[in-house]
Amino acid sequence: MTVQTRLAELGIVLPHAAAPAANYVPGVIHAGLLHISGQIPFAEDGQLIRGRVGDDLTTKDGAAAARRCAIGLLAQMNLALGSLERVRRVVKLGVFVNSTADFTDQPKVANGASDLMVEVFGEIGRHARSAVGVAALPLGVAVEIDAIIAVNDA
Repeated sequence: MTVQTRLAELGIVLPHAAAPAANYVPGVIHAGLLHISGQIPFAEDGQLIRGRVGDDLTTKDGAAAARRCAIGLLAQMNLALGSLERVRRVVKLGVFVNSTADFTDQPKVANGASDLMVEVFGEIGRHARSAVGVAALPLGVAVEIDAIIAVNDA
């Protein structure tokens, strides 16, 4: 089964890959790895998902925001590689959660992205991961996620 078929089965339509907001590029391929800059969560209607987990957002809300970040990562992969079929392995996700000082379920929030990678890619979607709480994120978003992806030659 192709990745595109799997996305269709999951009802996922990839958005346009977000353009950089500052002096950086969305992705760099080097030595067989695609390094993707942090992606922030856009709802299906294009609105940013803002808030602080443990305050105005629940763990479930945070996981949904992480899933939307992961969809943004897929869009960046597709743009950089020309096809998601070139993904050899999801190597690592770095998950940053805008959360209160006493919130400790960042891994549960990160599962929103991790679960999607496995749903889309199967075993090659299993990855190493960091999930950390931070005091603030750009534009007040709930989650930001970057990634390292091993790629097949074109």
